[in-house]
Amino acid sequence: MKAIRYVLIAIVALVVLAIAAIAIAMAVINPNDYKPQIEKVVEEKTNLDLILEGDIGWSFIPLGLELNDVEATLDGERLIALKQLVAQVDFWSLIAMSPQVSTFVLDGLDARLTVDEQGEGNWTRIMPEPADGVAQKDKQDVASEPEQPATAETGGEQGSSEPLNFNVENVQISNAQVHYSDLQTGQTVTLEDFTVNASNITLGSEFPLEVGFRVETTQPQFSVDGSIQARLAANEALNDFAVSGLDAEFKMNGEAFAGKSVTAKLGGSANANLENETATLSDFTASLANLTLTTNLDVKGFGDKPAVQGKIAIAEFSLKDLLDNLGQPVVETTDAEVLQAIAFSTSIGGAAGKPALSDLVIKLDDTTFEGSGSYNLDNGGIVFDLQGDKLDADRYLPPKVEGDSAKATSDAPAQTASTSPEGDLLPLETLRSLLLDIDLGLGELVVSNLTINEIKASTTASNGLLKMDEFSGKLYEGSFGANATIDARSDTPKWSINSDVSNVQTLPMLADVAEVTMLSGGANLKINATTSGNRISVLRDKADGQISFNLAEGEFRNMNLTRMACQGIALVNQDQLTTDDWGDTTPFNDMRGTLEINGNTFDNTDLVASLAGMKLEGKGTVDLKQSLVDYKLGLRIVGEIHRDNACRVTEYVEDVVIPVECRGDFSAGAASLCSFDGSRFRDALKDIAANAARKKANEEVDKAKDKAEQKAREKLEEKLGEGAGDKVKDALKGLFK
Repeated sequence: MKAIRYVLIAIVALVVLAIAAIAIAMAVINPNDYKPQIEKVVEEKTNLDLILEGDIGWSFIPLGLELNDVEATLDGERLIALKQLVAQVDFWSLIAMSPQVSTFVLDGLDARLTVDEQGEGNWTRIMPEPADGVAQKDKQDVASEPEQPATAETGGEQGSSEPLNFNVENVQISNAQVHYSDLQTGQTVTLEDFTVNASNITLGSEFPLEVGFRVETTQPQFSVDGSIQARLAANEALNDFAVSGLDAEFKMNGEAFAGKSVTAKLGGSANANLENETATLSDFTASLANLTLTTNLDVKGFGDKPAVQGKIAIAEFSLKDLLDNLGQPVVETTDAEVLQAIAFSTSIGGAAGKPALSDLVIKLDDTTFEGSGSYNLDNGGIVFDLQGDKLDADRYLPPKVEGDSAKATSDAPAQTASTSPEGDLLPLETLRSLLLDIDLGLGELVVSNLTINEIKASTTASNGLLKMDEFSGKLYEGSFGANATIDARSDTPKWSINSDVSNVQTLPMLADVAEVTMLSGGANLKINATTSGNRISVLRDKADGQISFNLAEGEFRNMNLTRMACQGIALVNQDQLTTDDWGDTTPFNDMRGTLEINGNTFDNTDLVASLAGMKLEGKGTVDLKQSLVDYKLGLRIVGEIHRDNACRVTEYVEDVVIPVECRGDFSAGAASLCSFDGSRFRDALKDIAANAARKKANEEVDKAKDKAEQKAREKLEEKLGEGAGDKVKDALKGLFK
C-alpha cells in the first residue's frame, strides 16, 4: 500500500512540475520574439508570405493563444487576413481528459479566392509543386503501404469508438468576409458581415445559436441578408441531431425580383437520427412573400424507399399579389377578381417508396377540387383522382382587346407564324417516360363560353401510349362521349378519336362558342377520325375519317330558302312576288348527311333535309384551313310552299329542283353565304319545259280521244236510231282510254 501511495505522490509531483514548467515558460518566453522565425518557416514551406503585424499572446489558465493583425499574401496579393484569433482551452479539462474549449473568437476574417482565365484557383498554389522525383516516390510509397485491417482503434466496423466528450463555452465569429471571383465567367460572390454566436456547446445538451450574413452575386445581380436563430442539440455519438425554436429570415433583392425586396422565413423544429434513419418536422413553416407553407412530417428511411407520414398545407394566398411581390409581370385575366384565393392541403402516407396523398383539397377561387393521389418511386407512376365542383375557365383567359388594337393583336400571331418555324406539339421523350392513371370529374366547366356539365375524364399513359378511355358530359340539353389515343412510341405519333354526340342543341352552343346563330336543332354526331404527326399543320393535313350527322326539328336562321324557291317559281309563272314578310328562318324536320374528312377539307355528298313543301338536297365542301364553304343545294318542289300567288305550284313546277348556292367565308355569317343560283336555273327551266310539253301532249291526246269518241257515237246513233244515246255511251266506255 505504501508503494502505491508513493507512486501516486510521484505522479502528482510530476504533473505539478510539468504545470509549473509550462507556467514558467509562458511567463518567461515572449512569443513575439519569434515572429521572424515563424514568418520564415511559412515562406519556406509554402508560397505564402506571412505578415504578423499584431501581438501574439498566450495564457496558462485557461490555456490559450491569441493572434492579432495577421495577413498571408500569395504572389503579392492578399489571400487571407484576420484581425484577431483567440483560442482558449480549459487547462484542467485537459488533465481530466475531457477537453473543453473556453473561448474561440475569430474577428475580421478576410479571404480572397480567385479563379483565373485558365480555370485555376489561387488556393491551389499555396503549396509549392514537389519535384518530379519526390512526387513519384510519394506515389510509390503510398502504393506499397499494406492495407491495415479495420479495428476498434482505427474506427472500423469491428469495434465501437468511445462517445466524443466535447464542450465549448463560447464561440464568436464576427466581421468575417469571403470574396470569390471567377475570371472565366465574370461571376463574383461575396460573403460579408458573417457572424456566429454560440455558447455552452455540449454534446447531449441543447445550446443556442445565432448566425448572420450577407451574400451578394453579380451574375445575376442578387443579394440576400440572412439571420438565423435556433437551439441545436447533438448526441455524443454524433448520429442524432435536433433543431428547435428555429427562426430564420432572409431578405432578398436583385434582378430576379425587378429590384423589389422579398422576404423568406423558416420556423419550427426538426430532428434526425442517422442510425435509425428517421427524421421529423414539427410545426415547420416556410414562407415567401405572401405564400406560407406549414407541415408536420415523419420520415422513416433515408434510402430509395422512404416512408412519409404527415400533413402539408399552403394557406390561402393571392397569386397576383405573390407575382407582384416577387417583381414578376402581372397576369392579365378577363376577370380581375380571379387568382386571388388559392389554397392547398393534404395528408401524406402510404407504404415505403409509395407516398400517397389523401384528403387532398385544392382551392382555386370559388372552385374546389377534392381527391387523392400517389407516386411510385420505383417506376415514377402517378395516380390521381380529383373531383371538382365548378370552373369557369374563361375568367382566367387574357382580356379581349377591342378596336384597332384587337385587330393588330389578332394579326400578329399570323405574321409570326408565317415567319417563325413551327415547333413540335408533344415532348415525345417525356411522354414515353410517363406512367399515369388519372381520373378527373367536374360538375360544371365553362370554356370558350361553352358550358359542359357532369364531366368525367379518365386518362392512362404507359410506354408512350396515352389513352383517354373516357371523356363524357352533358352539353346543351344533350350529352357526349369520346375516347382518344395518342401513340407516341414512334417519332411520328398517331392520333385517333371516336365520339358520339346525342341531341345537343346547336343554336345555344354555336351562339356561345362562336357567336353564330345560323342553325338550330338537336344535333346527333358520330365522329371517327385519325391523323399523325407532331405539329398542328401536319395533323390537319393528315386528318382522315368520317363525321355522320343528323339534326332533328331545326331551322336555318338568317336564311329563307322558301323565298329563294319562290323566286324561281315566280319566274316560271311569269309573275312577281308581292309578299314582303318572308321572315329570316327556314324550318326543317330532319337534316342528315356524312362528312368525309380529307385533311383540311370536309366533303359532303349526301346532304338531305325535309322542308315545308320542299326537299333539300345538296353536296359541297368545307375548307377549314381557308374558312371557306362551297355548297350546291337544290330545293325539290314536292307541294305547296307559300301563299303568294306568284309562288303557286302548278303542274309545271312539281318535282322541279330550284338551285341555291352557298359559297364564301363561313365566318362572315349565313346571310351572305347562300343565294338563288341563277346560272343553274337554266337546267331547272329545261325540266319545267319538259313538264309543260308533257302536259300539252297529254292535253292534245285527250282532245283527240274526245273527238274520236264523239264521232263514233254520232255514227252509232244514226244507225240505231233516236233514243239509243245512253246505250251507245255505255258501249264506248273504256274504248278510248
